[in-house]
Amino acid sequence: MKFLADFFPIILFFVAYKLYGIYAATAVAIGASVIQVSYHWLRNRQVEKMHLITMVMLLVFGGLTLLLQDRTFIMWKPSVINWLFGAVFIGSHFIGEKPLAERMMGDAVRVPSPVWRRLNLAWGGFFVLLGLANLYVASFFFSAEAALTAQTGLAQIDLTSCGELFNGDELQMCLEMQSLEADWVNFKLFGMMGLTLAFVLLQAFYLARHMQDQEQLTEEN
Repeated sequence: MKFLADFFPIILFFVAYKLYGIYAATAVAIGASVIQVSYHWLRNRQVEKMHLITMVMLLVFGGLTLLLQDRTFIMWKPSVINWLFGAVFIGSHFIGEKPLAERMMGDAVRVPSPVWRRLNLAWGGFFVLLGLANLYVASFFFSAEAALTAQTGLAQIDLTSCGELFNGDELQMCLEMQSLEADWVNFKLFGMMGLTLAFVLLQAFYLARHMQDQEQLTEEN
């Protein structure tokens, strides 16, 4: 349940996108993130740092998306936030007595210190790669958008009105942009959630194996 709660703004973003388009979805995601943080504060008198950082990033990048009517900002947001998380994990490997992974889970799981350090670096690398994967998927849309804006001279393109604005090759280019935007939204939900879930499961198997080793070592001593 917590895993789904962490993805609450993304899930609502996806639903709103399918119904009303990317700008409405961005506004919904901002609202959902504010509600998420507010709920945790009212219930626990504290907020999770990941939720708080996500809210701030959504307010900045989502706000710019709505203000300038430019999808680029909201499409870059997942990469920036994942790279930020990656930097925090990797930085904690060198700063402080314990890496971040151990600080987060060390009270519930007992494994040797080297295991925590390897796992911490794995999380850092995972977030960096996830950010790159998002940018890779988004880059196809950016390329298609640049091609259409160069051909038409339009600074902004309303993808909901392709049939009204264009015909011929330009119409096909606009429809391709629609498809690529939808591909990015699908990746943002299903791709990122799926990759994160797979990584969490691999982490669980990795920790379980070393928990057994730690138990055997404790019994021998």
